[in-house]
Amino acid sequence: MSDDLHTISAGGIAATIKAGGAELCSLKTPEGLELLWQAGSAWPRHAPWLFPIVGRLKDDRLHHRGRSYPMTQHGFARDLRFNWLERSADKCMLRLTDDETTRDRYPFAFSLTLTYRITADALEMQVDIANPGAEELPASFGAHPAFNWPLLPGEPKESYRLIFAEPEPAPIRRLTGGLLRAHPEPSPIEGRVLSLNDGLFEEDAIILDQLASRSVRLIGTKGPSLELSWANFRQIGIWSKPGGAPFLCIEPWRGFASPMEFDADFARKPGVMHIAPGAAETLHVRVGIAPSD
Repeated sequence: MSDDLHTISAGGIAATIKAGGAELCSLKTPEGLELLWQAGSAWPRHAPWLFPIVGRLKDDRLHHRGRSYPMTQHGFARDLRFNWLERSADKCMLRLTDDETTRDRYPFAFSLTLTYRITADALEMQVDIANPGAEELPASFGAHPAFNWPLLPGEPKESYRLIFAEPEPAPIRRLTGGLLRAHPEPSPIEGRVLSLNDGLFEEDAIILDQLASRSVRLIGTKGPSLELSWANFRQIGIWSKPGGAPFLCIEPWRGFASPMEFDADFARKPGVMHIAPGAAETLHVRVGIAPSD
């Protein structure tokens, strides 16, 4: 058994998780079709977890009680090695806790636990963010899975669409320099449907900060489809690297990038969770896989 990687499977579906970042790095159908982006040259990641921030802070600095700490985009958890707590045929658990290195960037005690479970038709992920410290823990958390787009090689990317569980009439948000623009913008979603094309991402991610749905389907005219569902997340980002990269990120978030004008104490930042001493927040993400017709 590798100390760096662990594969779980059930009903023919297989998922591989690595200790680095507790990151999902492969998700295959029973036919062996890879659904997850394989960290190619367009973007060197698969499905990183974003903690303790989502997006960027102004000047990449986190402010707390009069001090300033370096904090780069999406935080540090994705670049740190988690410890294995459990590994079995259909489940694994990993944990990251604060230490001297993290406190140089984020002056809070925390425990971040990721649990992966697999069934015959889905991969289920549970996130537990606990506060073992004596002061309130301000934090954000996000999923950032990149799925192959198209899911079935050779299919036109424009044949795919996202279908939300509920109509999404609210305006969307966009970014400038990684920071949230001041004003909302018209949504490209028509009712429940977002028709996909590369042009959607010329101005970076599409951010739904007034999200009505708790699930969305990625579906084409042929091949498998995915249903991503979530609990305790409040926003979602949809992103592909501009220029036609062959992946699509569907990202449930609890928090978002700093508004362009925000430069105050991190605990006052819009969108952050506030976890009391001794308490925890639990979030869920599920990727359901429907076979080809």
